[in-house]
Amino acid sequence: MTEVQQLAAFVHGARYVQISAQAVEQIKIRILDTLGVAIGALDAPPLRAIRKLTESLGGNSASTLIGGGSSAPDRAAFYNIGLSRYLDFMDSYLAPGETCHPSDNIGAVLAAGESVNASGKDLLTAVAVAYQVHTRLSDVAPVRAKGFDHTVQGAYAVAAAVAKVMKLDAAKTANAIAISGTANNALRVTRTGNLSNWKGLAYPQVGKEGTHAALLASVGISGPEQVFEGNKGLKETITGPFDIDWSREDLESVLRTIIKKHNAEIHSQSSIDAAIEITAQPGFRADAIRAVHIITFQVAYDIIGGGEEGDKRHIRSKEEADHSLPYMVAVALLDGEVQPAQYAAERIVGADVQALLQKTTVTPDAAFSARFPKEMPSKVEVELNDGKIFSATAAAYKGFTSQPLDWASACEKFDRLVTPFAGAELADKIARTVHGLDTHSVRDLTALLAKVPSQRHISAAA
Repeated sequence: MTEVQQLAAFVHGARYVQISAQAVEQIKIRILDTLGVAIGALDAPPLRAIRKLTESLGGNSASTLIGGGSSAPDRAAFYNIGLSRYLDFMDSYLAPGETCHPSDNIGAVLAAGESVNASGKDLLTAVAVAYQVHTRLSDVAPVRAKGFDHTVQGAYAVAAAVAKVMKLDAAKTANAIAISGTANNALRVTRTGNLSNWKGLAYPQVGKEGTHAALLASVGISGPEQVFEGNKGLKETITGPFDIDWSREDLESVLRTIIKKHNAEIHSQSSIDAAIEITAQPGFRADAIRAVHIITFQVAYDIIGGGEEGDKRHIRSKEEADHSLPYMVAVALLDGEVQPAQYAAERIVGADVQALLQKTTVTPDAAFSARFPKEMPSKVEVELNDGKIFSATAAAYKGFTSQPLDWASACEKFDRLVTPFAGAELADKIARTVHGLDTHSVRDLTALLAKVPSQRHISAAA
């Protein structure tokens, strides 16, 4: 068999009963978390524009749009993943040379699963497949250093997961994966320099195309059977050689992923924790800061600290702010939190945060870098105008692999994001349905998601 056929055999053979109880619980937590951050973005201007476009394009109404309405599965996948990606509050996976967000696949699996009336167990199994494929390719085939985006590995994961939930046979699954992997090799420029809306839409595009690839395969369209190892295939053109024995893989990779505590790029989480700890120290005054210095690991410095992906102190948009370590630490020191409110346009351009981020410097530390990705060590030092020094360090948090999030804590984050839109009763129904997916159909869940208002309720927000 070719390598894509071996991968397809793994996908086709995956069964719900192979997933441990712990992993099933964490998959449900990831689904709840993903839906929460998606609903929390319903009133974001870019998503409103995409929704209007999606409605104008039409579709076969096989799949629900979160917040009401419907479209074809691939278009619903784009919109729903766009929602879950916009706040940059989703889960993450840290490999030594790559960072990805496996929950980006959930919107596509949900849309495809609804279109074929899949069961909740089918959904959970397909999500487990997505996590396994996405994380394992990130482990052995990183692409960021080659100038390609981390969505490259996702093209294989999302097609595999959609093919799984659609119950395609092994041959059609291989074709779906091959089509999607061949066609979706995105450039890393998406996340360098001045960031655009596309930062949050690059994976929705891959999710849409991966879903479409599975639909094409379902009607007999074939793809390059040597997409990995062939002449001008992935290995030769981008990644170099790598090996995965898919016959030995399990469905447990979700346990190696982490959920964000703060609404911020994943590598910033420990720095924000340290900054918030400083705000509680006796004598600290946010209005008297002379300088802020962040010491962190190399990957954080390169991606969000002003290293290889460009300066991070000239911030004017939400997309730039949530990928700027200086901004996120500065606003944490001023506001004591980093949540969606910290990315409101008026907050980003506020004189206090703009002045403070210009006083902020970031330095990579070799010892910290050696501890990554098992930890995300960071130290924040703040000097006041009178010379007083405040400092704090952090390396992990609740939601990190060493401290997995439990259902109650996941519901706290979900409720905070969802209740202003859906109200407490509907939010609770959605959460209970996710937790009981083993006994529900996908359509039971999407019927509830269709009832969520696309506008925030002023009374709930208050």
